[in-house]
Amino acid sequence: MSGLMSARMIALPKRTPIGETALEACDLSVELGGRTILDHVDAVVRAGEVLALVGPNGAGKSTLLGALSGDIPSTGVVRLDGRSLSEWSLSEQARARAVLTQHNSLAFPFTVLEVIEMGRAPWQRTPREVEDEAAVAEAMERTETSAFGARAFPSLSGGESARVSLARVLAQRTGVLLLDEPTAALDIRHQEEVLGIARERAQAGDAVVIVLHDLNLAAAYADRIALLEHGTVTAVGSPSEVLTTERISRVYRYPVDVIEHPHTGQPLVLPSRGGKASEHTREESA
Repeated sequence: MSGLMSARMIALPKRTPIGETALEACDLSVELGGRTILDHVDAVVRAGEVLALVGPNGAGKSTLLGALSGDIPSTGVVRLDGRSLSEWSLSEQARARAVLTQHNSLAFPFTVLEVIEMGRAPWQRTPREVEDEAAVAEAMERTETSAFGARAFPSLSGGESARVSLARVLAQRTGVLLLDEPTAALDIRHQEEVLGIARERAQAGDAVVIVLHDLNLAAAYADRIALLEHGTVTAVGSPSEVLTTERISRVYRYPVDVIEHPHTGQPLVLPSRGGKASEHTREESA
């Protein structure tokens, strides 16, 4: 009886209506080792959308994702479902948002199945504990990891471990997904599959934030793109609004052409191969 009563007392997160703010950062700054990594950043993520964080190496993309998740200390305010993140317990956060980091090594030889089952830990002793088996099975099927569920996680290739880590996040079944470079170790088919999953989750009403290096993947799958430069958000909007020839050439300090994809109409970023950054581009980037 006491276990049933405790399950009933645990407050479960409510779904944010599509189009409303699910996660918000206000005046967010991060300093690491005496260096400013994020400088007074504002960001809004709405339920039902994919927001891609893009920018050159060192621009602050992963740091922003870590600050949004609460894993990296910051000044300013992060609000999850309208409440400051500081007001949430760790278990409450884990039932509201799931985080995929770049590095997912484990010290012990857990099996693939055991790793994915870890995603259900936040729901222990809650009414949603009954979803555990179905959530794990669905996540494994969607990420094509069922065939090697008995293998030890450390024995996997980079691409396999990335898919297993994503399956753990999907099994968590939260309304907010924070994914740091989920396609980095994947071949082209699995890149498309993973970002297709992100789109599906957004269409189902989740808020999805993805750090991506590939601007063309961001253009193809994101509703909005936030372009970071030197720890600030220099542009945010639809792919066609953010990915312009002049802006991308300047921020990345390399000349590109942005054309319209012949089939989708989305922007397609093409580097001017063999050419060096123009004087104008270098001056703009200085």
